[in-house]
Amino acid sequence: MNVETVVLLSREKVDGYVNVDLDVEKLESKGGTATYAEIKAYVMEKYGMKVSSLYIGQTKDKAGIKERKNYYIGEGRSRVPDCPPEKEAAIMDAFRHFNLV
Repeated sequence: MNVETVVLLSREKVDGYVNVDLDVEKLESKGGTATYAEIKAYVMEKYGMKVSSLYIGQTKDKAGIKERKNYYIGEGRSRVPDCPPEKEAAIMDAFRHFNLV
């Protein structure tokens, strides 16, 4: 099956321009970034314990780190385990290592 698209491009007379000055240094994020896999690898290497994505997400909530919206929300009937304190401390150390907090 083939799909064809036709677009008409036209150039109209512009009435004016808007100049915008951006300071790139102010736009750069102060915090770092790290994937869940990088956090898991750091915790495994430094502390020798496995942490789940669930525990990382719970710790992000406690630390106030913004996450994207979760579209896969269950019906709320199952019990969600809480992150143990020792794993939470290791994850927080990983957050500090990656400059997330």
